[in-house]
Amino acid sequence: MDRQEVKPGYVDKRLSTIKIHISELKIGMFVSRLDRDWQETPFLMQGFMIESLDDIDAVAEYSEHVWIDAVREEWIPPEERGVAGPPIPKVKSYINKIDAQKEHQAALGVFREAKKLTKSLLDDARLGGVVNTEQAKSTVKDCVGSILRNPDALIWMSRMRNEDEYTSEHCLNVCILSIAFGRHLGMSESELEKLGLCGLLHDVGKMRVPSNVLNKREELTDKEFNIIKAHTVHGRNLLMSSPGIPNATVDVAYSHHERVDGSGYPRKLKAAGISDFARIIAIVDAYDAMTGDRCYSRAIPGTDALKRIFDERGKHFDERLALEFIKCVGLYPPGSIVELINGLVGIVLETNYRYRHLPKIIVVKDLNKPLEKELILNLVDVEQKTLDKTHLIKRALCDGTHGIRLRDYREKGLTFTYG
Repeated sequence: MDRQEVKPGYVDKRLSTIKIHISELKIGMFVSRLDRDWQETPFLMQGFMIESLDDIDAVAEYSEHVWIDAVREEWIPPEERGVAGPPIPKVKSYINKIDAQKEHQAALGVFREAKKLTKSLLDDARLGGVVNTEQAKSTVKDCVGSILRNPDALIWMSRMRNEDEYTSEHCLNVCILSIAFGRHLGMSESELEKLGLCGLLHDVGKMRVPSNVLNKREELTDKEFNIIKAHTVHGRNLLMSSPGIPNATVDVAYSHHERVDGSGYPRKLKAAGISDFARIIAIVDAYDAMTGDRCYSRAIPGTDALKRIFDERGKHFDERLALEFIKCVGLYPPGSIVELINGLVGIVLETNYRYRHLPKIIVVKDLNKPLEKELILNLVDVEQKTLDKTHLIKRALCDGTHGIRLRDYREKGLTFTYG
């Protein structure tokens, strides 16, 4: 089949695939297949859009030839795929100022204090009060500081859950993950603080929802679901009455359940009508909800949650932001429980930002025999040939699998000896 000119950003409605050399790969092409097994690469999704030269370089590290969706005729423009406009401007590129081990103790202190203050903020809202704006901003500022030094440590903390404190922990987790995502997008420090505040307070309206509906374990009736959906209106009204709350925070509380295809609530806005911050929080909110136990559903592994976000890109979620979020979180973010091919089970401590499928882990269990002691493995050593391929990750596991509960390790403070 003859190749025609590729339209960057557009997707053909009727696709076939063609094999090309990596030198022919261009921005705007959709890679549907590699010349090697996907499992041997850091790419989470089996198929992705090339959106930058960095994407081309990443593919070139693993493949000499790729298969792309060939252009035929009928094109879907970006706005119809849930892309609201141009990319968010990248103001700054960040590097880690400290390694995750050294940041861990500071992050533990930040997390404990932030968790306490978040619960206090939400309790005040539940009792009919307004939001303590200065307290909320102070909490976010501390989180931004830790994430700018090294995001891995605080993200590690955010993966450890207590079902009895779901709403407050969820709000704090969305704050942390949204700041980390904003850092990935290159936002300025002041913008990160604004985004983090949006994340922290996005669900504050749930404090005005009756607890018997909010915490119901059985399937909700239509009437009860409408009561739940009203939390967006409650959140908007509560934040509008709280002095010093930015307009962006009010908007996110009201709009974080809008979907780019117009299927969301409360206003059924489409892509162009949803703010950048609301589109970001929508993705982070969904990811954290899927990866945590709720009163009516059990958690799924992070890899499964990312696949759902990938599948819903351009429908529920902004396509460009969904793909960037997948890059940001990576295959196995800190706090993931993973099983290796050889039966070792570990917890991810640090992400390898070059080889995302090869993080640093702490081994806490051996499925084949009793484990003599916990040990640190840097799986990038598989790439360096000092560990064999049985040390590749076989799958991600849910918290609690094989009796491994992340909250037990949070209380230890991860005072392990790093290798």
